[in-house]
Amino acid sequence: MTFQESGLDSRLLQAIVELGYENPTPIQEQTLAKLLTEQTDVVGLAQTGTGKTAAFGLPMLHIIDSEEKTIQGLVLSPTRELGVQISKDLEKFGKHMRGLKVVAVYGGSSIDKQIKDIRAGANIVVATPGRLVDLIERRAIDLSNVKIAVLDEADEMLNMGFKEDLDFILDKTPKTKNTWLFSATMPQEVARISKNYMNSPLELSAGKKNEGADTIEHKYYVVQARNRYLALKRVVDHNPDIFGIIFCRTRAETQEVADNLIKDGYSADALHGDLSQSQRDFVMKRFRSRTLQMLVATDVAARGIDVNDITHVINYNLPEETENYTHRSGRTGRAGKKGVSIAIVTSRDAGRIKDIERIINKKFTKQEVPNGKDVCERQLLHLVTKLHTAAVNEKEIEEFLPKAMAELADLSKEELIKRIVAEEFNRFLAYYQNSPDLNDGKGDGGNSRTTRFFLNLGEMDGLNRNSLKDLLMEVAGVEARMLFNIEVKNSFAFFETETALNDKFLSQNNEEVYFNDRKLSFEVSQKKQREGGSYGGGNRSERFSGGKSGGYSGGGYKGGSSDRGGYKGGYKGDRGGKSEGGSGFAGRKKYSDGGSSFAGKKSYEKSDRSESTSTSSKFSY
Repeated sequence: MTFQESGLDSRLLQAIVELGYENPTPIQEQTLAKLLTEQTDVVGLAQTGTGKTAAFGLPMLHIIDSEEKTIQGLVLSPTRELGVQISKDLEKFGKHMRGLKVVAVYGGSSIDKQIKDIRAGANIVVATPGRLVDLIERRAIDLSNVKIAVLDEADEMLNMGFKEDLDFILDKTPKTKNTWLFSATMPQEVARISKNYMNSPLELSAGKKNEGADTIEHKYYVVQARNRYLALKRVVDHNPDIFGIIFCRTRAETQEVADNLIKDGYSADALHGDLSQSQRDFVMKRFRSRTLQMLVATDVAARGIDVNDITHVINYNLPEETENYTHRSGRTGRAGKKGVSIAIVTSRDAGRIKDIERIINKKFTKQEVPNGKDVCERQLLHLVTKLHTAAVNEKEIEEFLPKAMAELADLSKEELIKRIVAEEFNRFLAYYQNSPDLNDGKGDGGNSRTTRFFLNLGEMDGLNRNSLKDLLMEVAGVEARMLFNIEVKNSFAFFETETALNDKFLSQNNEEVYFNDRKLSFEVSQKKQREGGSYGGGNRSERFSGGKSGGYSGGGYKGGSSDRGGYKGGYKGDRGGKSEGGSGFAGRKKYSDGGSSFAGKKSYEKSDRSESTSTSSKFSY
């Protein structure tokens, strides 16, 4: 069936042709066949990217009267981003319908303006549940004329705790309305919605429930947890044309991964619920315009991201709810194009891959994390291809060519190619020289090419992850890329670096290196301990000199029972107490939180770089 054969309003057909759509997708074909001729409740199941918005939007627009200034259509969405996207799509479909007014209402924006827009005569309201409840309680919206109520991504609305809001909202709509539910998955919670809010719903499905799209290739890598970020960078570098989304479980992890990528020179930014609406809009504008190459996002924030040609989805962690993998992977492989969904897992989580395979009815391919040579080869070929296909504007460069030709006249073709490649590629090659194998399979001992260090400074010294990284770079004279898996605890910290750099840190124990009047002490940590384990006092580790504070959060490392915990019992008091060597003097290095420099001392001024918005070249090593 074509759109022209569906019986759609001619005004909608005109817009569809102008938008370049030719034939409906399977879920659109089913809904158009049923909803244009029948007044019925519907549960529509289809993968993200298969045109669900048009599947419910076109029938809704066909049914409502755009010249009647009452709210006849209501669409409920779990997130602001999805709501805004739906409203824009409905406006595009209905652009030839005289008087059509679609209003999006959501938190984080002026409620007064939204009330004004509604009272100006809205035909369709697209809303997040929380904001719509607020409008109802203010008596600023009338839902008594609603003919169609759509619950989009209903499973996510339930996961976000909107059940009571949904009950409240739907109770304010006429019992004669039709309820249409659309989702990519069908967990038990959504099945309960269909029983509570719908009358004998017709089930329409494009493919099996929760099944993944055929256009997506699924891969996974198994690494140790401490190598997860390094593996992410390796995968990204192995795919130089990547335009993708990196999914994290929590807002904190999302921001941390984004900050690390920015600091390491990648074109990336974060999208999560702690950002203001204006910040989220700014990030999405950059991503849609491809100013950003990678978006790091939580599951909730990424709902409604309708961006074309996303090449990769990377699961930095597998989602808590297995069904959410379908939503994540559905961001790529849209509109019939190919995409890749990647999962970075530890050996402990690798078993969950089988569970996801059963749900999406697709097989994963286990991959080896690319080694340095593989990455360099891929990057070199990418560079050569770019040079070969680069567009040349003859008019703009014509006047500059004679001088350039004269300067390069003594070089042969082979020499010129070597120099061009070397200029663009040398730093990248140096970064991956002697790079470690990141694939898990070497046991708990990890890779011998990396070393985990203990440092006797922590949060109580005024350090966070970024400021500690700056301090380590300054003290040992190493680059940011050589420091990873930094963990800052209450009274001490851990970090990892290449084993070849061990002496750069251990040699500082023989120097007078201080931070806030505390002498720095580095020690190789043979094994990562758990909270409450051997590092610090507590009953489980009395051999390290007791203290009941225990663990990472207090008690210290081999520590004593002072308030500060300390290192080997040597530092006590409110801030770690006793300073060794008194105040700074000539010949002694000192790093402080902003103290001024003076003769014989270096002053380290702590800076918070977490707000960085750098969009520098990806490989600024």
